[in-house]
Amino acid sequence: MATVGNTYLNLVDTMKSTQDGKTHAAIIELLMQNTGILDDAVAVACNNGNKHKHTIRTKLPSNAWGALYQGIPQSKSAKQQVEDTTGFLEAASAVDTRMGEVTSGGLLNSVRLSEAAAHAESMAQEAATGLFYHDTATTPEKFKGLDARYGQLATFGEGNQIVDAGGIGSDNTSIYFVTWGEDTTHLIYPAGATAGLKREDHGKQRALDANGNPYYIFEETFRWHLGLAIADYRYNSRIANIDVSNLIADPTSIDGAGTSIYDVMRKAFYKLQSRRANRAGNNMKNQAGKIRQLAIYCNSDVLEALDAVGTNSGANDNFVRLRPMEIQGEEVLTYRGIPIRETDALLNTEARVV
Repeated sequence: MATVGNTYLNLVDTMKSTQDGKTHAAIIELLMQNTGILDDAVAVACNNGNKHKHTIRTKLPSNAWGALYQGIPQSKSAKQQVEDTTGFLEAASAVDTRMGEVTSGGLLNSVRLSEAAAHAESMAQEAATGLFYHDTATTPEKFKGLDARYGQLATFGEGNQIVDAGGIGSDNTSIYFVTWGEDTTHLIYPAGATAGLKREDHGKQRALDANGNPYYIFEETFRWHLGLAIADYRYNSRIANIDVSNLIADPTSIDGAGTSIYDVMRKAFYKLQSRRANRAGNNMKNQAGKIRQLAIYCNSDVLEALDAVGTNSGANDNFVRLRPMEIQGEEVLTYRGIPIRETDALLNTEARVV
């Protein structure tokens, strides 16, 4: 029976959620995290079942100067097809039907709703973590996140979109610039499935205890079909190898050589194809007139360092690097008009990107 207490909501758990055994108490969600990346992401249905294919042009056709009595050489562009996959995140909640008999009033439904909220928070944290760190090469049931795509320094492709902040240890973190849009970066879900978290109430179900004896539960399941697709890698950039201890000690010299956190922010910004677009704040439009949205993601340590260096401190520092902006009724700090989203999913224990 010990395993039942670990996986099923029991009477002790219920009483912890009440004030007097009759009314539901407000629960202090100490485990809640900021999952800012989920606030901006757009979702698109897969165009090939549970897979999403897009074609990128890798080479332009050639051309030549003409001359009288000479023909025109033929040429063509080159293309490459990229396929991204989805995974599905699941959870289940079960409450003994007799819980309603040993508690008073409408407490049972309130407890079930509270558990549903906890499951949703847990899945949101896992999804946010996955968008940064999951990799189908090591966990094929999941999907490929940003770290796996922008994870190796190079002078071409995704590697050229990485700025090396100089950290050489294992206490590093990253900042990501991401452009969300149907033709840039977006979430994907299988065709015919539901975008986002789906909660399904299965009602009263028969269950077996550890001894094989039957009893009845109210059961509900949670499912989230999720993947990530990047159609054009040039619209994103990553600042990798930010040494957290150096950053906290002195954000104006994160490498001990006078490189400010804003120096690497500037370099990451100028790697973005997005900055060349017709942009008003963090919004821009593609050729088809569809909105793209640009955002910056970092954890609280990085955001605090940005804020510290961005605060005016004297006659030689008389400008504001970060500006507040109201986006969808929420005040957020911005860099060059781009909202900065704080997310606890970005770790301070990243290995060096090489």
